[in-house]
Amino acid sequence: MKNRPYHHGDLPSELLARAERTLREKGSGALSLRELARDIGVSPAAPSRHFKNKQALLDALALNGFERFDEAVAASQEGVGESFGERLDAMARAYVDFAVANAALLDLMFSVKHSLEASEALGAAAHRWSEQFLGLIAEGQRRGEVRKGPVERVALPVFAALHGYADLTVSGMLPPEMTAYGLDDVVASVLRQCGPE
Repeated sequence: MKNRPYHHGDLPSELLARAERTLREKGSGALSLRELARDIGVSPAAPSRHFKNKQALLDALALNGFERFDEAVAASQEGVGESFGERLDAMARAYVDFAVANAALLDLMFSVKHSLEASEALGAAAHRWSEQFLGLIAEGQRRGEVRKGPVERVALPVFAALHGYADLTVSGMLPPEMTAYGLDDVVASVLRQCGPE
């Protein structure tokens, strides 16, 4: 039997990268700390120094996903025009692009299967991206481009439309010819719905 080393240069990062690949290719049910250790070439006990169990690994994946998602949404706002329509369009495209590239990860991020220990960090990470989204709506209201009302109530149909479109895209439910203009139509519909009364 071959002895495997206990230490690794950056084991937490390597575990997360391998776990995300497994999540994408086989789903969360296929994740196993022992299997990841074997794939990386470290002892079976080595991952437990960083992730006490599979749920802790899933929580870390979700947290990492929210951080990347938050960065993608923030980056979408750089260099775009000031109008609500331009900013919403850029944010919608960042959202859908992230969803398409990271479907299994996004599903994990928005699931409710997270442990209590991780809920504070995950809650804060989820809150950061939603604050960007709510901030966009609030700024649109201040500029008179979005109807008045509680920001959360205005935002909910917008988020539902974008999330629904992303889900349809990821699941392959949309015919290929619709993906070329579908998001344009969704954004246009959202802008009409959000417009001042």
